[in-house]
Amino acid sequence: KSLVLGNQFNHCPSLNHSQISSFQIPNMMLSGNSSFISSPFSLAFSPPKRIPCLQSSFSFKPYSRSGRSPPSKTAVRMSSSQTLVEHVVLFKVKENTDPSKVNAMVTELNSLVSIDEVLHLAAGPVFRNQFSSLNYTHALHSRYKTKEDLEAYAANPSHVGVVNESVLPIIEDAMAVDWIADGGYEDDLVAPPPGSAVRLSFLKLKESLGDKEKSEILGVIKGLRRDFPEIKQITCGENFSPARAKGYSLASFAVFPGMSEMDAVDAKEELVNSQKEKIKEYLESMFVVDYVIPAPASL
Repeated sequence: KSLVLGNQFNHCPSLNHSQISSFQIPNMMLSGNSSFISSPFSLAFSPPKRIPCLQSSFSFKPYSRSGRSPPSKTAVRMSSSQTLVEHVVLFKVKENTDPSKVNAMVTELNSLVSIDEVLHLAAGPVFRNQFSSLNYTHALHSRYKTKEDLEAYAANPSHVGVVNESVLPIIEDAMAVDWIADGGYEDDLVAPPPGSAVRLSFLKLKESLGDKEKSEILGVIKGLRRDFPEIKQITCGENFSPARAKGYSLASFAVFPGMSEMDAVDAKEELVNSQKEKIKEYLESMFVVDYVIPAPASL
């Protein structure tokens, strides 16, 4: 249960310093859009296009750079046959950065939800890092309907401005992954409400593994929701933006009502271990990041 069962993989190796330094911040490109490469973090912050946001009681309306409230997103319930694009960015803020600049970065990132192609977007501080020395401090997750929408978001002037003015000046490292998720459960395609606890898992596979093994791993991850009712959403897939992913080829996104439910899953060691055994032979390494989706008042 790589994705959701974080602490059960404490035997997996962590990233080393060379992996960290291999990330070229000055040349980060935007979500695969090579025509727009003003900075390394642009790439990390470029999500896919509008995804029908499953019904949610919460509509993000963070501060807008223009001073206006961003338009509300229409809640659209998707069928299990539909797909969406998941876009996740992790970044590490430099030590001793002025807290006001950090808060401004988070606020500006959340304002990007107003971009038309964005179906859902939430950014906030990381609550817990597991199995990695990277120690990322913040996470951003967004959803889109297509890869083209993600590229449009990446090239949008508002996105470019936030990255160049509020993000790049205060961070020292970042990584991003993108994958296509299907609606195995309809609720998996709903915008997670504020206060939800999120577990992001990133898997680096051993060499020479084929599609059969990848499908097996993804199948185990998707099945976690059946075994752990605490999980309200879970998506996973193969990363299609390898240049900025530090070698991690599979990723997953799991949503819990809160941190207590996430911890309750971690406490089920026997069940967790049984799932871990199904895929551990395929893994070279993995790491997990937990964070809580912020409420509007904290944006």
